[in-house]
Amino acid sequence: MAIRVALVGAGTRAREGLAPALARSPRLELVGVWGRSRSLLEALAQHYGVPAFQRFGELLPRCDALVFAVPPTVQAELAADAASAHKALLLEPMLGGDLAGAERLVVAAVQGHAVTELALTWRYAEAVRTFLAVQVPRTHPQGASGRLVSGMHAPGSAVSGWRRERGVLRDMGPHLLDVLDAALGPIADVRAHGEPDGWVGLLLEHGLGRFSEASMTATGAPGERRAEVEVFGPGGAAFIDAEAAVGPETLDTMLAEFADAVESGTSHALDVERGLHLQRVVDAAQTELMRLASAGSPAGR
Repeated sequence: MAIRVALVGAGTRAREGLAPALARSPRLELVGVWGRSRSLLEALAQHYGVPAFQRFGELLPRCDALVFAVPPTVQAELAADAASAHKALLLEPMLGGDLAGAERLVVAAVQGHAVTELALTWRYAEAVRTFLAVQVPRTHPQGASGRLVSGMHAPGSAVSGWRRERGVLRDMGPHLLDVLDAALGPIADVRAHGEPDGWVGLLLEHGLGRFSEASMTATGAPGERRAEVEVFGPGGAAFIDAEAAVGPETLDTMLAEFADAVESGTSHALDVERGLHLQRVVDAAQTELMRLASAGSPAGR
């Protein structure tokens, strides 16, 4: 029997990525959608022949699991309610609008015994998995560099407004940090400089005496989309463009593993605890950027 899934959100990511992937999944059945924009919500629901729910609470009894594609502030509140109702959750990597909201969501998920998985899209691409499991260990890694260059937040782009408002660090930052963290070990400390809505640079300290640097911008030329990670060590170097590794099959893998997690009753390895770790790193970096800006430091300009 298919797992009944509700889609939370009706924006670009929901319409162009998640809804089509859910529709072609042989194990997940889309049974309803919820969104804040009535026109987008009704159009999406009509396209897939499912109910459009104006009230989130009315959606919960109709599904076994929920896939989220909404702003972090909205996700933290709604997902906590769903976790308390023992629903499985596929979540955006930034769990909440702030660290407190993310922590409340994690508590709700733990207390509700909710199965959780993060939509860290790059990690479901086969090439990225081979990079982390095979190529990186061969280098005997000591350090790494990561560079995310995108035009997603440039004027005229189709990205949702809330993503542009949050800036690259709090939008795509968790994805780049996740890969660096997976390659070198847990990030223990971070220093930041740059502009939250422009170019951001991070110096990251991992465990075992390993270090990395991450640079990111989402206001590049339209159509630009690269996520380059290179790991170095005595055994050589390993390189991946994580964005180039992603295709339609990546979402299929993500949803198949979500179905596995729901059926087993066990959260994915990329779960809410992973999300909280990444959000703490992002929060620390964002706090330093704000401190530098308020102090008028050249590093913050």
